[in-house]
Amino acid sequence: MVNIVELSLIPLAYLLGSISGALICCTTLRLPDPRSQGSGNPGATNVLRYGGKTAALCTLLIDVLKGVFAVGLVKLSVPEISTIAMATLAVFLGHLYPIFLRFRGGKGVATAFGALLMLNWALGLTALATWLSMALLFRYSSLAALITALLTPIYTHLFLATEEYTIVSFLISTLLIWRHRSNIHHLLTGQEQKISPPNSSHSP
Repeated sequence: MVNIVELSLIPLAYLLGSISGALICCTTLRLPDPRSQGSGNPGATNVLRYGGKTAALCTLLIDVLKGVFAVGLVKLSVPEISTIAMATLAVFLGHLYPIFLRFRGGKGVATAFGALLMLNWALGLTALATWLSMALLFRYSSLAALITALLTPIYTHLFLATEEYTIVSFLISTLLIWRHRSNIHHLLTGQEQKISPPNSSHSP
């Protein structure tokens, strides 16, 4: 049975998810606020376009690690699958709707990967392999994320075969697709930017 201490891990996971890797890295490297540049999305892809590889890698690392740490902490603390599943969703929601940034966050791809990796390493690596292969094939980060989101609930069911995890994976994928709705429009109209390094004049 879940007690109060165990339930407190869920809001903690949300707070960890609310930490913005993009804002931390851009502030540290004295770059403009990512919310005022490019697409306005505080994520690694947008940071790469105007801030360079170092800032993007820093952003990616923090956003992945907060998913890893949040889910890993809960897995070490409690055995209940339902609590672990809720914490997985909570850290993802924290990235999408961070309390520290007035609930205006990123799209959650990196944080979802980190969280899923801690649920099951094979699940996480399969999702990563899907994203990488689609990104290399089509050169669109958003399209790679959308295809991965569509397949991840299936992967979750195959690797974990647990109803709670499959439901959470489906919710995360649905929200991720929703957060990419502007990208879907740009893809359909041919306006989506392909993955490319930033101009040398913008590099740190």
